[in-house]
Formats: sequence, structure tokens, C-alpha cells
Amino acid sequence: MMMNPAQKRAQLEREAILSASPARLLTMLYDRLLLDLGRAEAAQQNAQWSVASENLIHAQAIVAELSSTLKLDVWDGAADLMAIYTYATTAMLNANTSRDAARTRECIDLLEPLRQSWHEAAQAQSAAAPMAAGALSVG
Repeated sequence: MMMNPAQKRAQLEREAILSASPARLLTMLYDRLLLDLGRAEAAQQNAQWSVASENLIHAQAIVAELSSTLKLDVWDGAADLMAIYTYATTAMLNANTSRDAARTRECIDLLEPLRQSWHEAAQAQSAAAPMAAGALSVG
């Protein structure tokens, strides 16, 4: 059975997700979260309310997933991060119900630095992994 280009792309995306490390999954979620928020903001500015709503709802689902996987008992900063997620969720709900692009922008400004930090942490982790593996194989 031949796949059309959209089906092929979807299959490749599924395979990328299934084979991704936990750090890569986290950065992928943040990338999509900020993509959704950017799309929602643009749609709100153009009075495309259904597009904005769809993107804000998807962004909320991502934050819910991030919240559900946050282990509050493992990391001292987890409670603060959970508070950011809770605030962002409320702000996204309000941005959606009040059709407020400024609220959506507030979420972008709040979450973009976190996205950057997670990307930096993932890069540092992947850079350290080969060194650690090399150190283990030295005999």
C-alpha cells in the first residue's frame, strides 16, 4: 500500500517520537507548545477565533501533559515549575474565552525562556553522554 506524502510525514513523526530520548521528548513538547501559542496569537490578531481556540486548546493539553509528568518529590524547583504551568493554563483559558491576544503573548513570554533552558539542558546532556561513555570504555 502506497502512502501519500501526508501519511508518510505522519509516520516519520510518530517514529521520531517513539525513538526520542526523554530529554528530546521534552524539547519537542516545548517546541510544539510555543508553535501552538504563536499560531494562536496570529489567529487572534486576524480574528480567526476557531483557529486560535484550536491552538490554545492544544497548548493547554501540552501543559497538562507536562504537569502530569512533573515529579514534585524529585526536584526542589518542581513546585515552582508547577506554579508556572498552573498560571499558564489559566492564562491560556482566559486568552481563549476573552479572545485576548495580549494574554496569549504573555504565555509566550513566560514559556519561551523555559523552552530555551530545556533545549540547553538537553544539549548539555547529550554532549556529556559521549564523554561519559568514552570514559567508561577506557581501560
